Amino acid sequence: MARGERRRRAVPTEGVRTAERAARGGPGRRDGRGGAPRSTAGGVAVAIVVLSLALGMFGRWVLAWHRARRAVTLHSAPPALPANSSSPAVAPGLFWGTYRPHVYFGMKTRSPKPLLTGLMWAQQGTTPGTPKLRHTCEQGDGVGPYGWEFHDGLSFGRQHIQDGALWLTTEFVKRPGGQHGGDWSWRVTVEPQASSTSALPLVSLFFYVVTDGKEVLLPEVEAKGQLKFISGHTSELGDFRFTLMPPTSPGDTTPKYGSYNVFWTSNPGLPLLTEMVKNSLNSWFQHRPPGASPERYLGLPGSLKWEDRGPSGQGQGQFLIQQVTLKVPFSIEFVFESGSAQAGGNQALPRLAGSLLTQTLESHAEAFRERFEKTFHLKEKGLTPGEQALGQVALSGLLGGIGYFYGQGLVLPDMGVEESEQKVDPALFPPVPLFTAVPSRSFFPRGFLWDEGFHQLVVQRWDPYLTREVLGHWLGLLNADGWIGREQILGDEARARVPPEFLVQRAVHANPPTLLLPVAHMLEGGDPDDLAFLRKAFPRLHAWFSWLHQSQAGPVPLSYRWRGRDPALPTLLNPKTLPSGLDDYPRASHPSVAERHLDLRCWVALGARVLMRLAEYLGEADVAAELGPLAASLEAAESLDELHWAQELGVFADFGNHTKAVQLKPRPPQGLVRVVGRPQPRLQYVDALGYVSLFPLLLQLLDPNSSRLGPLLDILADSRHLWSPFGLRSLAASSSFYGQRNSEHDPPYWRGAVWLNVNYLALGALHHYGQLKGPHQARAAKLHSELRANVVGNVWRQYQSTGFLWEQYSDRDGRGMGCRPFHGWTSLVLLAMAEDY
Repeated sequence: MARGERRRRAVPTEGVRTAERAARGGPGRRDGRGGAPRSTAGGVAVAIVVLSLALGMFGRWVLAWHRARRAVTLHSAPPALPANSSSPAVAPGLFWGTYRPHVYFGMKTRSPKPLLTGLMWAQQGTTPGTPKLRHTCEQGDGVGPYGWEFHDGLSFGRQHIQDGALWLTTEFVKRPGGQHGGDWSWRVTVEPQASSTSALPLVSLFFYVVTDGKEVLLPEVEAKGQLKFISGHTSELGDFRFTLMPPTSPGDTTPKYGSYNVFWTSNPGLPLLTEMVKNSLNSWFQHRPPGASPERYLGLPGSLKWEDRGPSGQGQGQFLIQQVTLKVPFSIEFVFESGSAQAGGNQALPRLAGSLLTQTLESHAEAFRERFEKTFHLKEKGLTPGEQALGQVALSGLLGGIGYFYGQGLVLPDMGVEESEQKVDPALFPPVPLFTAVPSRSFFPRGFLWDEGFHQLVVQRWDPYLTREVLGHWLGLLNADGWIGREQILGDEARARVPPEFLVQRAVHANPPTLLLPVAHMLEGGDPDDLAFLRKAFPRLHAWFSWLHQSQAGPVPLSYRWRGRDPALPTLLNPKTLPSGLDDYPRASHPSVAERHLDLRCWVALGARVLMRLAEYLGEADVAAELGPLAASLEAAESLDELHWAQELGVFADFGNHTKAVQLKPRPPQGLVRVVGRPQPRLQYVDALGYVSLFPLLLQLLDPNSSRLGPLLDILADSRHLWSPFGLRSLAASSSFYGQRNSEHDPPYWRGAVWLNVNYLALGALHHYGQLKGPHQARAAKLHSELRANVVGNVWRQYQSTGFLWEQYSDRDGRGMGCRPFHGWTSLVLLAMAEDY
């Protein structure tokens, strides 16, 4: 197909040259005698050819233009959420939140032009030069463990952060009222580590407010130059005021002496805030508590005079930061008061600070504990207090990682040819909002499509309204064809943390449709609000599934192929399949259009089943009639066997142009290079026993009496293959790809490690088959019990040891690996503890 496209592109040039020769009386005219009729006839024929070629070229150009335009055009179906669903008028309780997951502590509004707040801190005098400024969560900055002890996803949270000898606790609570999202207060407590024997350090906290447009901030100064409060006004928030309360000793009202510095300038751009503050810490000041020796510290040399703020670009916004420096231990409170909330009653509300803040925080903490047990029943199930705390941390870390993003992504249109043939530039997608959880605050602080379905399985149990909001936002990203980008990089802050080569999303690349997992749970639960939402969301869900089913169709009916595999480069052991979500999981050694991918077929089968049931419930008879035969065909044992049962391997498998005789060998100066030996690749089933092999089981597509269920349980339970004391490994220990690097600079990822999302699917499947009558019922139930103990036990031990949930776990010793904290799908450990599938 691609070669034919090149040939067709070469034809018009030759046709034009022929026409030019004919017009000049060249080779198109054989002689000057008696040749006029032939020349005229030949000229007409050439003209017809040229015209047809020109029309063909024009038609292809129009088709290409149409494809490119649709790729960056939003879908026309009605939105799943009401208009202005993020505004304080529609959803006041969610307008403010900790929607900046990439910073250690900060809040913002759910708005394209938000008001942002945040915290930075630094230990003074512990290292030569500028102190280490903490602000954004980084994988290798030495901070940790850290994470939310409690977070209810709405109005309350408590987080602990270890930074060397310091122990920080950040808390927030919201108070509803007025028309603009109500009031909120922070409390930041800094204490020495219990085990620390060093002198109490001098610490600077930096509280800041950032506007992103023409909003007004007006600082009010006390007689001593200390910032009294910041008043302001925006169209979305009305009038408001920020107040930094005087510091106290932790747990009481004893005042603590603090030294103050301020900095007020134009907004340099959100990704540059840290660097601006770091560069501005260039003046020495004296901290002089009464009765104590003075100490030097580096402070901000700013001024609160309007004329000293420096140049301000049109609509650039403002950046106002107050530095407070004092000796640990201490607590300090930062209070936001909404003008409409304060004016809403007959008398002003008391400020949410001091003892009132303490009482409010404790009442929310107690309410969280009670609601948690009522929802997940961990104490009732006999889990230890430590395991219950792990469950609370898993949930809170996921909820505390929900962010609000707004911006334009880069999209490479699907031009209908193989990717190597595409010669178009990426285009900007329309500006869109996204309200979503993130996999990791330190490493992946943005939205990932296939992760989010797993995230919402947890969130939906806790707060169905939050899940409806998140699903509605993801479905709002649908383009005119029904495609959703698998990675959402929206806004300057998100873009600044992604390498340029990963910024572009390709409109032919799919991702596992895991959003249908919480959709299926909503449909089964029957909650009226959930069902009303699904009715509105149905046209978009159907369009999304239809795009997946059609765009990823394989070489034969009822087969499917992930578009977007890496090319067979000489440096890659096995070209990766990033759209599958399983990245470097071994596929056919030589990518081709003949491939049939087992996991994708199973995802499409799941989608057809869920959408058919939803269509039947909603009375969408035409869609149900369309999807019913597809779902039945995809779940038919004969069809699945014909396309994916590898008799010689005794398991289900991918199919493609493959050989096992590939390995990486050193070849100076190139480094490691792929060498292909004998036998040479041929079309066959791919011998790569692992998660992909289990997908008909994982997605519960097999009949409990299926003859294939037993062999799958055999390999699942065999320690030579997938079973480990810490969970199911992603690739069999018996595989030639097990633990192998994919390139010199690309260590193994899905080649043996234990991943919680797939282990959760396995637990759900074993639980399912353990409840259904059949020859494997007792064995499935037993394996469920043993696997649950292994998975939960290892996550708990690693959390005890490190204080983190991890991206993946070693199948050899159980240690946490990859990035941390990873409160994305590793939070599914909570549902495993609750046995909620």
